[in-house]
Amino acid sequence: MAHFCKKPKDTDVSATNDVQLYQTSSVKELPEYTEKIEQTHAAGSEENGELAGVAKVEAAQKVWGKRGYIYLLLGLVLASYIYSLDGTTTWQYLAYASSSVLEHSLSGTVQTAGSIIIAVGKPFMAKLADYIGRGETYIVVLLFYVIGYVLYASAQNIGQIAGAQILYSFGYTGLQMLTQVVLADVTTLRYRAFAGGVMTMPFVINGFISAEVVTGVMNGGGWRWGYGMFAILVPACLAPVIFSLLYGQYKAKKLNLLQVESDPNKNILKHPAKALTICAKEMDIPGLILVAAALALILLPLGLASGASRGWQTPSMIAMIVIGCLLVPVFITWEIVFAAKYGFRPIAPLRFFKNYNIAAACFIGFFDFVSFYLQYTYQYSFVSVVKTEWNYRALTYFSMTQTISLCVFGLTAGVILIYYRRPKWLLLAGLLIRLLGVGLMIHSRGALGSDAELVWCQLLQGIGGGFASVITQLIAQALVSHNDVAVVTALVLLITEIGNSVGSAIATAVWTNQMPTQLAAHVPTTNATLLAELYGSITNIAAYPAGDPVREGVIQAYSVVMRNLCIGATVVAIFPPIVTFFFVSDIRLDNKQNQLENKTLTGDKVVDT
Repeated sequence: MAHFCKKPKDTDVSATNDVQLYQTSSVKELPEYTEKIEQTHAAGSEENGELAGVAKVEAAQKVWGKRGYIYLLLGLVLASYIYSLDGTTTWQYLAYASSSVLEHSLSGTVQTAGSIIIAVGKPFMAKLADYIGRGETYIVVLLFYVIGYVLYASAQNIGQIAGAQILYSFGYTGLQMLTQVVLADVTTLRYRAFAGGVMTMPFVINGFISAEVVTGVMNGGGWRWGYGMFAILVPACLAPVIFSLLYGQYKAKKLNLLQVESDPNKNILKHPAKALTICAKEMDIPGLILVAAALALILLPLGLASGASRGWQTPSMIAMIVIGCLLVPVFITWEIVFAAKYGFRPIAPLRFFKNYNIAAACFIGFFDFVSFYLQYTYQYSFVSVVKTEWNYRALTYFSMTQTISLCVFGLTAGVILIYYRRPKWLLLAGLLIRLLGVGLMIHSRGALGSDAELVWCQLLQGIGGGFASVITQLIAQALVSHNDVAVVTALVLLITEIGNSVGSAIATAVWTNQMPTQLAAHVPTTNATLLAELYGSITNIAAYPAGDPVREGVIQAYSVVMRNLCIGATVVAIFPPIVTFFFVSDIRLDNKQNQLENKTLTGDKVVDT
């Protein structure tokens, strides 16, 4: 880990003179793409002075030394581990929590509300990290986590569960966001993908142990303890990274290396109105409200329509989606035309999209996730129906195959980029491998393919997805100033999360519209009640053994619908490699924070040699 970036050997301020250790070449020696970067991308860095969060983390790196730097990285690994353990266990408790208050049918709506917060919370947390500092924002995240889990553990009705989910979701997305941002702060371009790959490895570990944790919790203290224990574990696991960041800031300030001017108008106790106005402008609150409202109005009907009096024919469902879609151009207009005009710092300014790498990263992330969730949303249900010989253990291992492959090969891509410093071509190779894996699923989706074919499709998608996941963020971060790194990272992740929602929504629409018809066409029965039972539950399908005419008919119906989803996923997966080839810059990764500024991780100019 110490090789992410060479640091001074001690914490004495004179050690910062070793800044040449960060550089591999001077500006004059950069290859021919430098001119293209300056002309095409340097719409670049609209800086009105250095942001407080950026100044603090750069100053902290001047005093950490090698030991402090390694301590921070270990703290980030610990934070990533608890984030992974949380993500692989607590979602399973929601069904039990909602059932205990007799509202199980609303658990999907609660999850949808949480997914909206997870998406919109990313730019919010990025802005907060720039506005008040990385360590301070970790404390805010911690408070959201703890309060959310305490509410979960003590919930007595669905309203309290929903409130807990919203607070928890802010903490969950904030922890993901901050880890990515701090990694970008403290690793050079050359080692950043490797560091990102290391942070995903807890998902491999927890993929194997999460089932045991959930089983132990449900057999012991129950779902309330499953949530409550994280109110203890999360503070313990975040303490090292918070201490490291805040101690670095404190020591830098004491050595006069950090001078953040305090604006009296930002003092909320003395000037509450002025302070809140400044905060709203820095955070782009109108933009966040617009994007949150648009997502809520578009996505919430997906969970509410089934319980409405007339389903999708209910006027309120249609109105919500129409208004949500209309808010999208309103949000775009606000960000491009009005935000800066009225003194707000937009979360998605036009200058970002004039930067080809940022625009391409957003496009790749969106369509990659649309493709993934088109196939993945009903994949477990499909395999459990068509693979009659598989037991629960086989199904569990199969469901983990792509995730583990993605994490392992994300780390592999990071190692490759340490030596082969051209991310564009590795990204292109990964996206093409992923396209191959998705395309092969059209034939190997289950009933028509062998077990080996099906598993290989998941491995190929994991290999390609692993390469893409660590490189997509990297290419967006490489050509912006340090001031813009947090917001750009949040923007890419936000649009990627929207791709998740769109892919899941399309898959749901295809499944609900086509599956009843296909079951009626292939299952040898005219019993409407039986067909409804088969459509409504895979448990009912499992009651029919392999070879039974009903089971065989269901398999045929599932195969037709899954084929259509796989075809759609393959078509969508064609676009990311095309965009990569034509629009992503062929940059060379070096030992600097970004390619736009000629600076080290401490914010000092690279010295020509």
